[in-house]
Amino acid sequence: MLQRIGAGLIASSIAALLVKIVGMQAATLDWNQVETVQSLSWQDTALFTLPKPDPNAEATINQYLQDLKNKGSLPDNQGIWIQSGLNVLAEHQGKIPRPAASLTKIATTLVTLSQWKPDHEFETQVGATGDIRDGVLEGDLVIKGGGDPLFVWEEAIALGNSLNRLGIRRVNGNLIIVGKFHLNYEENPTRSGELLRIGLNGKTWSRSVIRHHGRMSPGTPKPELVISGQVKTVKIPPDNTRILLRHQSLPLAEILREMNIYSNNGMAQILADAVGGAEVVAKEAATLANVPEAEIQLINGSGLGTENQISPRAATAMLIALEKLLTPHNLGVIDVFPLAGRDKNGTIYARNLPEGTAMKTGTLRQVSALAGVMPTRERDRVWFAIINGGNNIWEFRQQQDQLLDKLTQNWGNQPSLNPKTALSRSKLGDPKRNKVVAN
Repeated sequence: MLQRIGAGLIASSIAALLVKIVGMQAATLDWNQVETVQSLSWQDTALFTLPKPDPNAEATINQYLQDLKNKGSLPDNQGIWIQSGLNVLAEHQGKIPRPAASLTKIATTLVTLSQWKPDHEFETQVGATGDIRDGVLEGDLVIKGGGDPLFVWEEAIALGNSLNRLGIRRVNGNLIIVGKFHLNYEENPTRSGELLRIGLNGKTWSRSVIRHHGRMSPGTPKPELVISGQVKTVKIPPDNTRILLRHQSLPLAEILREMNIYSNNGMAQILADAVGGAEVVAKEAATLANVPEAEIQLINGSGLGTENQISPRAATAMLIALEKLLTPHNLGVIDVFPLAGRDKNGTIYARNLPEGTAMKTGTLRQVSALAGVMPTRERDRVWFAIINGGNNIWEFRQQQDQLLDKLTQNWGNQPSLNPKTALSRSKLGDPKRNKVVAN
């Protein structure tokens, strides 16, 4: 009797633990706990069935590794993790952190979205220290940055036109830069100020600025704003500054999508610094993804440098955690990463990936990485990470695409591009994002 009661208590405890694990989003799993549960002697009860690998997927992965070996790339330099729900369908050295290049931006994206909502807008304030008379600002033009990582030539041009509409054609004082103002991903505020000075005056444009102006809405005028003084940087605005304009950035989700489509290192570093730096990004990403901190090791937010190391398991866990963060906002990873069948440019250019696959690429001299999620009929969403080490970068990319194609042949490709969740990107340089405060 006591034995039956004891066995019942043990069974109910195990059942409660399994229900707890299965009921949680995969993004919140404690992998150490999962491994402990998986090590229990489940064969003693018929009530439970552990998730099992997929034999076809394992065979496909083994053949993939053999093909790489035949071409001179050692299996020990490759890492793979493929997962659907709680099922690890196939893996090869999946828990070992290795140079992951721009997969680092997955961590930056995750931690950024844990701090700000997808619709967050960075604000850049534009003020003046004097009066405006006959088209001349008798004082300084003050720019207070708010950390916008996508303030580029188009934004500067639109800002110049907005100031022209306020009646300002000349500034007799200085251009004063306050706070985190980045133009064209420039980290140095003085350099950003010098670039802004150029962008505000169409008569001083380089070919690059002219080219960006040509991408704006037809009929966008060229601003004419001359600044007589110097570019100066200060920690706080002058006391007599009055706000003229509030410039709102694109929503954060659109910024992140732009960053990931083009794998923009400058944007990634600006965002990583904004949330506390590489060390904070690594630690927070590991916490959010519930993987050991050792599996995410970062020295920056972009992925430049082989010291940035992530395990394939951690890469997939971070993507699943991102999906969890975005779902309450009717968004998903497809809204912040390039999507096969929708996006044509950037890092997805010339890739032959299954339609509906959202992914992030990563490339260094001896690293080619790919992580994402692909929709399938048989396995629903399949999360994957492939990190290749070796000299055959172009070959790695081709083999990655072929591997995913073979896997979808096994499970069936089922793309679902929901237009309600696909972002409608605002154009860079939209004047509506410059809000007039005072004349």
